[in-house]
Amino acid sequence: MNENSSSNTNGDIDRWLEWIKDCKYLPETDFKQLCTIISDIFFEESNVQPIFSPVTICGDLHGQYYDVQELFRTGGYPPDTQYIFMGDFVDRGYYSLETLTQLLVFKAKWPDRITLLRGNHESRQVTQVYGFYDECMKKYGNANLWRFCCRLFDLMPIGALIDNEVLCIHGGLSPDIGTIDQMRIIERDQEIPHRGGFCDLMWSDPDDIDWWAISPRGAGWLFGEKPTSQFMHNNQLSLICRAHQLVQEGIKFMFDEHLVTVWSAPNYCYRCGNIAAILAFHTATNHETKLFNAVPDNQRVIPSKTTTPYFL
Repeated sequence: MNENSSSNTNGDIDRWLEWIKDCKYLPETDFKQLCTIISDIFFEESNVQPIFSPVTICGDLHGQYYDVQELFRTGGYPPDTQYIFMGDFVDRGYYSLETLTQLLVFKAKWPDRITLLRGNHESRQVTQVYGFYDECMKKYGNANLWRFCCRLFDLMPIGALIDNEVLCIHGGLSPDIGTIDQMRIIERDQEIPHRGGFCDLMWSDPDDIDWWAISPRGAGWLFGEKPTSQFMHNNQLSLICRAHQLVQEGIKFMFDEHLVTVWSAPNYCYRCGNIAAILAFHTATNHETKLFNAVPDNQRVIPSKTTTPYFL
């Protein structure tokens, strides 16, 4: 990229930063340009992206744009705070497009200060059922932007590793994956498969069991303390961080505090009444939970009509 084109790109990103402040989505041509910028960044990132503390990790967001602003007020806006978002940016909330756009613009502006991991909702099949496809169609009048986003989803990293000690993934473990090195060689540039290791990392959940069990989700597994301890020992980890499950208190530690679920969508689906949390790591072994509530209704714009009830 020559100096002029780089300058033009930086000018576009700064313009987008102003645009997204008021829960706006970008014009189609701008969004396509943004996707091109982010694709180039994702291509350079590994399946398991190495991250150094201090860093703050976040769970599911699900299109709750105004609550994401409360998250940033609680944890600090980038680039002052470094973030890892553990997937599920879209679906179910009113503003999936605006939420995702904001995160992508932040990523374009400060690529080393924000890491976006793939969740099970970053897929074609799931977004066609739970709202993001319909939202793109409603706001743009066509599916082009949804296709651009799905292409980006295919390129997102699967996990992040903080200080070589703390693994961040969206869902959980897999009986097919015993080491982080196996995660590093997954072919991630694809729709999330229906079964296998890649699928499990996106869909699995911890449970109070000893070993493995069939998941009621119909994808992934339930995994207990023994496979967790074994995976951590094999990979010399101090903690596994994941999202994927609603936690009423915002955060939940399990297995002698070797695994933590972080949930960052307060009052999920605008009806669950839960608190949300983010987890700030000062070092790999020194972390601080920060809790926040949903923004009051008088501080958010609620659409007058939604086409489909996305709560599940």
